[in-house]
Amino acid sequence: MSTQPIEVIIFDKSYRIESPVNEQETLKQAAKYLDEKMKEIRQAARGLEGERVAVLAALNICHELFENKKQNDMAQKMGQALQMLTGKIDKALAQTN
Repeated sequence: MSTQPIEVIIFDKSYRIESPVNEQETLKQAAKYLDEKMKEIRQAARGLEGERVAVLAALNICHELFENKKQNDMAQKMGQALQMLTGKIDKALAQTN
């Protein structure tokens, strides 16, 4: 898999990152998302130093990730329950015919 350097800007600083070519667009989107989160935090709490802004942004993004994972897990469990119920309904219908 070939890699290529790309440049992303996060919190007004430029970073040159080696990335697989097929992952560059996603990496750019992630950098943009992180930049937006950091700027939101800086705007909400103007006195924070850059490192604290970065840690709070990372914590917020991790929280979003865990919330999404929890929702996906719940949806998967609901899907399994629906499959089980569908199977029971199909079995009951087959027995009545």
